[in-house]
Amino acid sequence: MKPAFATTWNRSEQRRKQRKYAHNAPYHVKGRFLSAHLSEELKKKHGKRSARLREGDKVKVLRGSNKGKEAKVEKVDLKRTKVYLLKVERTKPDGNKVQQAFHPSNLMITELNLDDKKRKAKLERQAQGAKR
Repeated sequence: MKPAFATTWNRSEQRRKQRKYAHNAPYHVKGRFLSAHLSEELKKKHGKRSARLREGDKVKVLRGSNKGKEAKVEKVDLKRTKVYLLKVERTKPDGNKVQQAFHPSNLMITELNLDDKKRKAKLERQAQGAKR
């Protein structure tokens, strides 16, 4: 029997295979799917185009009915590849308010949370490597 996740899988044009890869991927691989573009200032500062989203990052919504809103990342759902933002809610037909889930590709990071020493050190190393 084939394993659920193929480590040797390279790429496919078939959307069903792309979906299967993403769905069956282990969490250390799914984490890579949670990256979003950096704003222009952050691109120049860190010498990177995108970064992985983390709780505490400030993001701007690029698509959908909440387009243009800026909020902090409250929760990151690895299993569903979704990001929940602070105080960005939608109203259900029964009147209840629930948090809106966003796909990382619809967000742009405007401010990075650099409380984590490892993340800060990694970004600084990558910025120095890009300047060479």
